[in-house]
Amino acid sequence: MRIFTNLSELKAAKGEHLGYTDWREISQERVNAFADATDDHQWIHVDLDRAKESPFGGTIAHGYLTLSLLPSLLGELYRVDGLRMAINYGLNKVRFSRPVPVGSRVRAGAEIVDVKGTPSGTLANLRVTIEIEGADRPACVADTLTLFVPQE
Repeated sequence: MRIFTNLSELKAAKGEHLGYTDWREISQERVNAFADATDDHQWIHVDLDRAKESPFGGTIAHGYLTLSLLPSLLGELYRVDGLRMAINYGLNKVRFSRPVPVGSRVRAGAEIVDVKGTPSGTLANLRVTIEIEGADRPACVADTLTLFVPQE
């Protein structure tokens, strides 16, 4: 994990790749829990028998489930100290370039694309790539925005 002791260090690291997280398995239990939480019970995610007949050969994770892992995955990659708070400010761009088969493992890597001051704090844009173990393309690439508010 990369630890930045202040926002100046984060800004100086613009362009740096922060490394990779540990691998995480995407289980059917996780997919089912996400389906329950979001009321998205599309068969390709939860119907094992029907999904076997699909082009994917089995159930796949929701794209938004993959995206929902970002805060936890980023928490493995870096931390900024000396803050009053950090706020999820949104996303600039998200692409789901490959489905995540249930039972596969994913990990994330991230690059600091931009860090700039705003009237409310420091806004960081990180490009996060979620990879599937053994796959030739990533599952998801997302430009995430986090607003860091310094201690006063």
